Amino acid sequence: MSQTERQNDILSLVRRQGFMTIDELARRFAVTPQTIRRDINALSEASLLRRYHGGAGLQSNVENEAYASRQVQNREAKRRIAEELVKHIPDRSSLFINIGTTTEAVADALDRHRKDLRIITNNLNVATRLSAREDFQVIVAGGLVRSRDRGIVGEATLDFIEQFRVEYGIIGISGIDVDGTLLDFDYREVRVAKAIIAHARHVFLAADHSKFGRDAMVRLGGIDQVTALFTDQDPPDTIREAMAVHNVALYLPSD
Repeated sequence: MSQTERQNDILSLVRRQGFMTIDELARRFAVTPQTIRRDINALSEASLLRRYHGGAGLQSNVENEAYASRQVQNREAKRRIAEELVKHIPDRSSLFINIGTTTEAVADALDRHRKDLRIITNNLNVATRLSAREDFQVIVAGGLVRSRDRGIVGEATLDFIEQFRVEYGIIGISGIDVDGTLLDFDYREVRVAKAIIAHARHVFLAADHSKFGRDAMVRLGGIDQVTALFTDQDPPDTIREAMAVHNVALYLPSD
């Protein structure tokens, strides 16, 4: 196992368990505690987890990771999720796309594979990617532009979204709790996401496996409010059970 693979696995374990000791990680990966300490230091410096005495835990649930870090984290998984999701978006559809690096990957896949779309977004990165297409009509919400990720939030954004009724709402999320609760960090972003859910006939949630069990402070809703979850690995049993109860479809990349 390479250093990068081990560090990705360490990150997944910490996110799933909440906290892992250095000794537990050393036994699991059959390496020395010193090697694990170096891995934890590297992940901590990248703001992916928090270093504690004797182990590693999650970052604060009140602030998301830096946008630059999220852009490179699980990039291939996000690409594969996006490729699967756009198979379920017909040409000549209307859709919402919200803030997030996974939804930006979906925008890239839509650009590659779909035509004649009507897109409403509060994500300037998505608008920039798609507005060059002559057969795409891109409508950008008004509001406050966050400098850290070019997402648009606020009362004006909410009012704007509520004017529309579209076929598909494509949303990202910061965390999915073990009971299927959808979590995020910014209450203003959550309010817009709630409006997207309420004004779309079908809601597609795009989230890679690192979001399972991840904590965040603001509750968006429940897994029962989405039509389908697009992810790269099987969710934990408790999330799958919640999905089954509410007939939420699960899609994994086929490539």
